[in-house]
Amino acid sequence: MKNKATLLVGFAALLVGVLLLYSATYTVRFNEFAIRTRIDGDSQVVREAGLHFKLPFVFASVTKFDKRLQLVESPLKTVQTKDGQQLLVQAYLLWKVGDGDDKALAFFTSYGGSLEQASAQLASALDGAISEVGGFRFDQLVGPQSQLVDAEARILAGVQGSGKVGVDPVRVGISQVVLPPKTTISVLSRMAEVQNTLAKLEEARGSSEASAITSQATSQADLIRHFAEQWAARIEARGNEEAAASYEEMKKHADLAVFLAWLDAMKAGLRGSTTFVTDTTKAPFHLLDLDSATDAKGIPTPISETAHAEATAAGKGMP
Repeated sequence: MKNKATLLVGFAALLVGVLLLYSATYTVRFNEFAIRTRIDGDSQVVREAGLHFKLPFVFASVTKFDKRLQLVESPLKTVQTKDGQQLLVQAYLLWKVGDGDDKALAFFTSYGGSLEQASAQLASALDGAISEVGGFRFDQLVGPQSQLVDAEARILAGVQGSGKVGVDPVRVGISQVVLPPKTTISVLSRMAEVQNTLAKLEEARGSSEASAITSQATSQADLIRHFAEQWAARIEARGNEEAAASYEEMKKHADLAVFLAWLDAMKAGLRGSTTFVTDTTKAPFHLLDLDSATDAKGIPTPISETAHAEATAAGKGMP
């Protein structure tokens, strides 16, 4: 019996020791910091990860906070842009408990150690700051020239200026920009007008370029034509001069010119393999008649019409 009692007393003492040790210690993770508050209200920030002791033991309380980034999202909110278009905008906020012991203690005091309460208040501040988007025109929020980064910076400045203590707003992003049906129709109409304007500008530019090309081509064609006419006139004049010189030379040797003309006519008439039947008493085929009469210069001459008639009549009278 005495052994059992001794075991029970020893077990109870061990249990009490474990409970005292558990209530006198706490653990801080690497992603946390803790605020230890004594019974007299004095608070101290503990940032070192690991096992720590509560002093004075059970008369101190410990509250732990996650020091990583926290996310807050706003609902879709209707915002009217600077040029009168209505948009539905949704944004998000990344925030964390402020760096430094003073900000950590201010956060603990302001929000009672509740991240949820701080997130709710920051969500309200974010919802109000989204109205900063109204300072931009619609074309400054969408398209290749978008200024969403500037709009996000203004929203972040609005949240930072909301007077929330103990928190550090880190980043604001616009997650959605939705066009209501009325705005969609208006935007599409504006886009159609812009495209029509661009098309007309391109058409006008094309017409202008076409006119310039036509004018340039006409000018070049006139220049080439004028040059060709001048060159042809020069060739014609030179040909006339050479022809006149040849004519004068032929006048000096008229018989030779006639003879050469006969030869040219024969060449033209006897070109190719042709059977040609003709009267060799007439020019220029009289040249084929070796018995044809010659003039004083030895050039064969055709028989005149009268002589030809007489020769024909004489031939008929022959027996």
